[in-house]
Amino acid sequence: MSWKDVLWVIGSAGAALLGISLATGNWLIPKRQPREQPPAWNQGTINAGYIGSQLRETDKTRATLVISYDLENNTDSDYRLNDGPSVVVLSRLKSDGSYSQDQPIRLSYPVFLPARQHARLAIEITQPFNWPSDTDSGSIEKLRNFVKQRLQNVGEFVLFDEASHRQLELPSGWGQLEETSQESD
Repeated sequence: MSWKDVLWVIGSAGAALLGISLATGNWLIPKRQPREQPPAWNQGTINAGYIGSQLRETDKTRATLVISYDLENNTDSDYRLNDGPSVVVLSRLKSDGSYSQDQPIRLSYPVFLPARQHARLAIEITQPFNWPSDTDSGSIEKLRNFVKQRLQNVGEFVLFDEASHRQLELPSGWGQLEETSQESD
């Protein structure tokens, strides 16, 4: 067999493969696998309503702001929520709608929410705070300022449960706190 015949066989084979690839759309070059998109956050299936806020003395150097919500499960499945690494609570800022983790926020206790039922949930923010003495005439104002500083730019809290890929919007209600404190002045 001559070189001419060898080149003709190779060329014919290449042309045949090219023709088959064009006809079937299957190229011999490996295709890049599309990146798998993460699943969307499941939101809106559980509604939350603000109940109230309470400031507690953790010890003489720290205070804990506890914010309570009523949860309503609109699904046919029970839902469990435990504080841990798969649960993240972020602040959504009023100023630009971005998320913030500038203060540690955690669940106060585990929550079991049966299908089509209501349950309570509380989150807490613990920060350094020198508690004023009972005889301090400005103690009420110091407590108000502590709460105001923690919630001043927070539009709402958003809880992300990475285990179930569920997102819960925890709305604000603390505007009522500011109105109440201004009325009592």
